[in-house]
Amino acid sequence: MRLGDEDPSSHFEDHTGRSGVGFGGGGGGLGLIMSLVASRFGIVGILILLLGYCVLTSLGGGGILSTGSGPTSSAPAGKSTLDPATRDMVLRVLGSTERRWTDLFAAAGQQYRPTTLVFYRGGTQSGCGAAQSAMGPFYCPTDQKIYLDTDFFNELSQRFGAPGDFAMAYVIAHEVGHHVQDLTGTLEQSQRAQSGASRTAGNAIQVGVELQADCYAGVWAANDKNLMETGDLEEGMRAAEAIGDDTLQKQMQGTVVPESFTHGSAAQRQAALQRGLTTGNPTACNFAS
Repeated sequence: MRLGDEDPSSHFEDHTGRSGVGFGGGGGGLGLIMSLVASRFGIVGILILLLGYCVLTSLGGGGILSTGSGPTSSAPAGKSTLDPATRDMVLRVLGSTERRWTDLFAAAGQQYRPTTLVFYRGGTQSGCGAAQSAMGPFYCPTDQKIYLDTDFFNELSQRFGAPGDFAMAYVIAHEVGHHVQDLTGTLEQSQRAQSGASRTAGNAIQVGVELQADCYAGVWAANDKNLMETGDLEEGMRAAEAIGDDTLQKQMQGTVVPESFTHGSAAQRQAALQRGLTTGNPTACNFAS
């Protein structure tokens, strides 16, 4: 990717210097942990599938929260373990998403409010409860922040066979897509729809939410005209395939159970990303069941 001309975002927090994390404070037991499933990138789906928790009854806070303050960069007590190269890359991608979505919202007569990205390692506290590395990256609607364990990209590359800077950017842009859904009310609408739905129907609604976030990631990339280089599309497609529900289920349990999908199959996720890249238009990203 060509990120040299992108200014890094200042909307971040560095929690990598913090040690230890509990399950108290800001949390609500299994209910809040389950709400995180609605907005993570995919890794926690392995845990959910193994435990048999396939019903998503809540999307977290939902709705548009009151507008926040300005830039929020912070470094808590303790020595940061954040790799400078990772920080630079992630924040340049985040900065690019801020500019692209600001323009897209303005074209629709709306105002975009940036999310804040929280770097952590091992564990930290989020507005949705305890954040742990096994969850993978996720968006918390309660505090409107993205949580990213700094070891995740190694997992994506080595364990899931999806290396590359665009694969990493796709992860970030997908979570920003959930923030866009939060700002536009999609998360709240989906929560209401799920509340009275059956398990299978609720999962189908969630798949639509996740595919839309994949599509939004493509929309971002399409609107950053000088971003992509040769090979970037292939990196994104490999990442989308690696975290498809069918791919993960085959790896973890040897069988595929489509009615339990919460993020979409590999083919669906690839198609959603491709749709965003091809159209560059958020209105094309409607995957409602």
